[in-house]
Amino acid sequence: MSPFQPILLSIAVVALVVALTALARRLPIPSPILQVLAGVALGFLPGVTVPELEPDLVFFVFLPPILWAAAFFTSLREFRQNARPIGLLAVGLVFATTAVVAIVSRMLLPDLSWAIAIAIGAIVSPPDAVAAAAVVSRLPVPRRVIVILEGESLVNDAAALVLYRTAVVAAVTGVFSLGASIVRFFIDAAVGALIGILVAWCVVQVLKVTKDSLAETLLTIAAPYLAWVAAESIHVSAVLACVAGGIFLRQHFSTVVSPTSRLQSRAVWDLIIFIVNALVFLILGLEVGPLLEQVPRDTLGSVLMAGVILSLVTIALRLLWVPVATVLPRKFSAEIRRREPEPNPKAVALVAWTGMRGIVSLASALALPLALGSGQPFPYRAEIILITMCVIMITLVVQGLTLTPIIKAFNFAPEVGHHAEERHARREALRRGAEALEDLSRESWADPAEVERIRRELRDRIQHDQHHERDHDTHRRLRVGVLKAERRMLIRLRNEGAISDETLRELEEELDHESVRVGAGDVR
Repeated sequence: MSPFQPILLSIAVVALVVALTALARRLPIPSPILQVLAGVALGFLPGVTVPELEPDLVFFVFLPPILWAAAFFTSLREFRQNARPIGLLAVGLVFATTAVVAIVSRMLLPDLSWAIAIAIGAIVSPPDAVAAAAVVSRLPVPRRVIVILEGESLVNDAAALVLYRTAVVAAVTGVFSLGASIVRFFIDAAVGALIGILVAWCVVQVLKVTKDSLAETLLTIAAPYLAWVAAESIHVSAVLACVAGGIFLRQHFSTVVSPTSRLQSRAVWDLIIFIVNALVFLILGLEVGPLLEQVPRDTLGSVLMAGVILSLVTIALRLLWVPVATVLPRKFSAEIRRREPEPNPKAVALVAWTGMRGIVSLASALALPLALGSGQPFPYRAEIILITMCVIMITLVVQGLTLTPIIKAFNFAPEVGHHAEERHARREALRRGAEALEDLSRESWADPAEVERIRRELRDRIQHDQHHERDHDTHRRLRVGVLKAERRMLIRLRNEGAISDETLRELEEELDHESVRVGAGDVR
């Protein structure tokens, strides 16, 4: 192999990701589906060798940043408010799916032991956070739906992995204890969450004394991997370690780093999650070819049929579970009816239909041991991996392709609650800023002219806020025109040699921040 081949391959993958993302924006097809199909096509190209995936490496590379970022950007208040529906999906539905899939698997493959059948159920039970977010996040969906789906994705992997590991141990050793498994579940969850909080607390202490924005950003990237390794080293839930750590860090992040660090960290994390998501789906597609080769040709058809049947089972069970779990608690509990808003039937249907499987299911299937404790090969290992890939591909393509038209057909009403909160927060922040200015104006070093200038700025911002709803579009268009003209003049001065590139960069950054503030961050 040429020493430059890995570099060229990396460049080709990056170029492919960029091209697919650009193409997805012009087609009514979610980018994850295009990335999976591209991975499949790459895997069948002559001369392309698909590397064998180490499951532990897949978990370690991809899951920590995905889970940490999802938790970091999750609203703790809204998570608490929706803890009941999140729990019913992330724990209740995972357990129900595992049980039903295990029963159906035994019917399709009678030679399966119950332990292996339960392992199959645990593998395909958790929907994938990456797949759902990649489709739903860009569409006009009610905020509560997004909160529930994000909350489910933060917890369901932990529930499924505990079931999976218990079932695999029982299959390998032939020993299973229901009571011990339940106790182990709660111990894994509690200790894993505690480790994540401890790691995040240590990160916060370091952030308090650092002054370098690059070092602070690097520390936030290292944190999820530290939490994952710490939890895995004592065999507790690394998933919940990342979830708890991300939530804890978010609650303190605004007070321990500078504005520059926050902007830089957000930009770097956006890039990381974009790359990780794209690689996840490319890898899923790349694995299709090798998996097909591992299954004997005479049984390939029956295995694929089993994968189709189990895919339909997982989809149908979620379609049944979500409305039942929504209606029954409200029917029997006056407290729930009083505390929670009446569910929107369209929102309930959307949650029920959003159940794509992804990288966690694939990595779990690949992590199946090669042999039992007796030394015999692990039964149906290749078939289980192929069934898992079938479930992933069918749910991703069928549900992923239909989500966009379904959401558009539902035509959800625009939400006003968030905008009301935003206006209230802006008014309170401006009011407190004005009070602070009056206090500072009495300091000996305060220049009266500067105080008056800032006072006028605050007045203008308050007046703009009062007329925000009515004049927002007009103000934005005017402000964007002015900012574009300023930016063009700076570029012209640089091109003429009147200012340096460094001066252009500094002044352009100021204009960029102002563009973001007026809601024109994507205008070129």
